[in-house]
Formats: sequence, structure tokens, C-alpha cells
Amino acid sequence: MKTKNCTEAVILAGGLGTRLRTEVPELPKCMAPVAGKPFIDHVILHLKNHGVTHFVFALGYMSEILIEHLLATYQDQLEMSIAVEEQPLGTGGAITYAAQFIKGNEFFALNGDSLFAMNPQNLKFTDGEMCVVGLKVMENFDRYGTVLLDENNFITSFIEKQPVEKGLINGGLYLLDKNRLMSSGLPEKFSFEKDFLEVYCLKKAIKGSIEDAYFIDIGVPEDFRKANIDLAQ
Repeated sequence: MKTKNCTEAVILAGGLGTRLRTEVPELPKCMAPVAGKPFIDHVILHLKNHGVTHFVFALGYMSEILIEHLLATYQDQLEMSIAVEEQPLGTGGAITYAAQFIKGNEFFALNGDSLFAMNPQNLKFTDGEMCVVGLKVMENFDRYGTVLLDENNFITSFIEKQPVEKGLINGGLYLLDKNRLMSSGLPEKFSFEKDFLEVYCLKKAIKGSIEDAYFIDIGVPEDFRKANIDLAQ
């Protein structure tokens, strides 16, 4: 039986982008110009091409710049909801705050300053998980933590950043169940990575889905410059 595609996504776009200020001092990170347009446009296009029709933007830092761009560019093209934090809520709090605008139950959550080109529709719930995480195979890296899976693709641990020859990284793309998330008793402000993923993986409630697709995170100048080359092609 074919499962229905997920059509809603929360994009986290409220980060400070402190490490990128040498390159884009007056813009929020996801608005950094990459290959002729704001980076977030590449993220939106990828999701749109894979069946997402309702976008919820979780905003904070310099939200007015993002709102102006989103309205000018997408007002007649996308169904949009905008959730602006009055105070920093952490990555987890930003997701749960934005989730109030999700109309259905299943939704994607992802970062607006990274692009993982896997097909998000390949993320599927199979065992009542709290979350399914898109994972990327990577070689010779030290900027990202490593993810370990068991034989049933349940994530068993998230290992801190260290030099690794080959391993799986968290691609920053998640499938979430709104009802399970909102009824889990999480605080208003929390880290999605530390207080949700790392906690629930110990309960065998987080699954991983591996896809060897293009990945870039523009959070540091070197990768910002690389993205400008890669995405111009």
C-alpha cells in the first residue's frame, strides 16, 4: 500500500550566523547570497520539487529581512506561514512553536542554512518512531558528529565531532509527527539535537534513512564559498 506524501515543512531560519559574518555581515545566514540568490531559495526549490506545498518559516534574528524577501518572492507562489520567536527558543523550541501552523500531522523540519538533496519523501514512519532522520554518508570529515545505527536502522547514538575517515552524518532533515511531538512534555525552550534526538534515540524511538545525496552547510566561510561554486552549476 502506497503511503501518502508529506506536504508540509518547517524551515528553521532564525540562526545568528556568527561564523559567517566575515562573508555576509548584514544578513541572516540563510539569506546569504549563493549562486545568484539567497541560500534559502535553494532549500525552498528543493522541497517544492519534492511535493512540499505548505512552508512554515521559523524566524528570529533579523526576521524582517526574511519576511520582506519571502513576501516579495513567494507570496503568489507558495502557501506560507511565518512563526517569529519573541525570544530565542533553541532549535527544538523553534520547531514546536512553528508546528502550531502545521495543518496535518506529519511534517518535515530542516535547517534553512544547509541543503541535503535527498528526496524528503523517502523518510517514512514504520514503527511508531518519534522522528526519522535523513542521514548522509561522508568521508574524511571532522566538522560534523557521527551517527550510529543498529541492524533495524534505529539510531543508537550521536557521537561528538571528531576526525572520521568514513561515517554517517545527520543531514539536518527530519520527519516528525506533530501529535507525538506536542504530547511529549518538552519545555518551551530546548535543543532539538540534545534534548530530543539524543534522549529519544536511547529509547529506540529515532530512525535513520540513508541517502548519498549532495550536502552543504554554509555555516562557515569555506563551505559558503564552496556552495557558491557547487550551486552555480
